[in-house]
Amino acid sequence: MVKREDRGFSMVVYVLLGLIGVVALFPILYVFSASITPYSEVLKNGGFVIIPTKLTFGGYRQLFEQASIPQALRINLFITVVGTLINMVLTTLMAYPLSRRDLPGRGFLMFTVIFTFIFTGGIIPTYLVVKSTGLMNSVWALIVPNAIWSYNVLIMKSFFDQLPGEIYESARMDGAGEWRMLWQITVPLSVPVMLTLSMFYAVGHWNEFFQAMMYITDRSLMPLQVVVRDILNQAASSDASGPDMVPTLTLQMAAVMLASFPIIAIYPFIQRYFTKGMLLGSVKG
Repeated sequence: MVKREDRGFSMVVYVLLGLIGVVALFPILYVFSASITPYSEVLKNGGFVIIPTKLTFGGYRQLFEQASIPQALRINLFITVVGTLINMVLTTLMAYPLSRRDLPGRGFLMFTVIFTFIFTGGIIPTYLVVKSTGLMNSVWALIVPNAIWSYNVLIMKSFFDQLPGEIYESARMDGAGEWRMLWQITVPLSVPVMLTLSMFYAVGHWNEFFQAMMYITDRSLMPLQVVVRDILNQAASSDASGPDMVPTLTLQMAAVMLASFPIIAIYPFIQRYFTKGMLLGSVKG
C-alpha cells in the first residue's frame, strides 16, 4: 500500500516535471505558431502568439520556392546519414580495444584520447590539413575532420567497461575471436549507448554551419543551415512590405522550424535509449 507521504511526494514530482516540460516546449510552440500566423495577427497580439486564430503557410512556401533548399536538404541528409555511420563505426572500433584491460599500451592510448579531448590543434592547422588533403569544396570536408569525437569515445568505452567479463570468457571458450565478440556480443548489448551517440553525431551533422563556412565555397554544396542563413539575410535586407512578400519574422520562424523539425521528430522515438545510454555511460571513467 502506498503511503500518503509517498503519494504527496509523487504528486510534487509530477507537478515539477510538468512545469519543466511546459517551459521546455514553450519556445518551440511559440516559434511554430509565429511561423504559421499572419504577421498582422502577430502585431495585433503585441508580437506574441501561442495559439493562432488564422493560418498562413507563406513562410514555408517561400522557403521551398528557393531552388537551393531541396539541394541543401539533400546535402544535409547525406552528411547526417553517411557521417553518423562513419562516426559510429570508427568510434566503436576505437572504444572497444580501449575497454579491453589486456590491450598492450592501453594507458598510453587512453592518454592520447584524453589529451585530444582537452587540447585541439586549432582552426588554422585543421584548415591547412583539410586543404592539403584535397577535401576543400567537398561534402567530405564536413564529415572527415570530425570523424571521431574523443568525448563520445570515452562514453562508449565506459559503457563497454560495464559489460560482464564472463560473456567474453565464455565466447573465447567457444572459439570466438575479437571481431566476432565485438559485432555479435558487444554491439547488440550496447544499443542504448549506440543510439545516444548516434543522436549526438546526427545533431552535429544536421546543424553543420561553421565548417561549411570554412571549407565550402560552392553554393551547390552548402548545407541547410548556411542556405537558410543566406535566405534570411536577403529577406532582412529587402523590402518586405509588398503584397506578395512574406514578413521577415514569419520567414525566420519558418526557417527555424524547417531546420529543427527532423531532429525534433526523431528524438521522441529514441528518448528512452538516450537517457539510459547517458546514465550507464557516465557511471565509470
